[in-house]
Amino acid sequence: MDYSILIGPALGILVGLLMGLTGAGGGILSVPLLVFALHLSVAEAAPIALSAIALAAGVGALLGLKNKILRYKAAGFMAIFGLLLSPIGLWLAQRVPNGPLLILFSFTLFYSSTNLYKQASRELLGITDSASKPPPCLLDPSIGKLAWNIPCARALMLSGGVAGFLSGLLGVGGGFVIVPALKRYTDLPVQSIVATSLGVLAVISAGGAVFSAASGNLDLLLAAPFSLGALLGLLIGMAFGKKISGPRLQQIFSILTFAVAFSLMAKGIKSYY
Repeated sequence: MDYSILIGPALGILVGLLMGLTGAGGGILSVPLLVFALHLSVAEAAPIALSAIALAAGVGALLGLKNKILRYKAAGFMAIFGLLLSPIGLWLAQRVPNGPLLILFSFTLFYSSTNLYKQASRELLGITDSASKPPPCLLDPSIGKLAWNIPCARALMLSGGVAGFLSGLLGVGGGFVIVPALKRYTDLPVQSIVATSLGVLAVISAGGAVFSAASGNLDLLLAAPFSLGALLGLLIGMAFGKKISGPRLQQIFSILTFAVAFSLMAKGIKSYY
């Protein structure tokens, strides 16, 4: 019996729970879990992770659209450039040895976990960011939409492109890029930032999963149960998220992510010996 058929849904539920409790960034642990539990390479795990992120983020984005907090024009604009660069990342992932990809992924986790821990610590201490100048993308209160200009478009274009490339290369979705970018370059409220980020992730991840399936690099027997498990976990996490989520949970998640990064780094270095 192929034990991965049973482990896949369980891993998906765990990833979905993390996404529901900690936000879109929880999906960043999809690939490490698949690598360690199912002994997949990064290139094999990335398309499976993208399919799960696409399904879970898509549901979250639809809920945001229903509640009118998703800025769909900004999400669509960022997703376009993400979709352009995602296939390049996927193509490169199939040609780079697994060792360097593991090390690169570990650095990505180090960066994400450190930023998350700092942000949660500042929130616990009541420290707010004081920007010296307003961001390029400002919300027009009269119409409730972003006022577009060249600096705004450039910032969103670059952020979407970077997220798309990393999404294809590592299967990370890109939430750890999109959310900080929207916080830095816009004055959107937090709920709108999360919903807009989910919209971007849904499109980019779905595009990457479709591209992988078309090129024969997506294992549907693993991807389908893993994705359905992630969706179930997301719904459970969202149901309990309001009660137990917060900066302290974000700190715990960041420490867990930091530990996973060390494990990936060790696995990547070990592959050279």
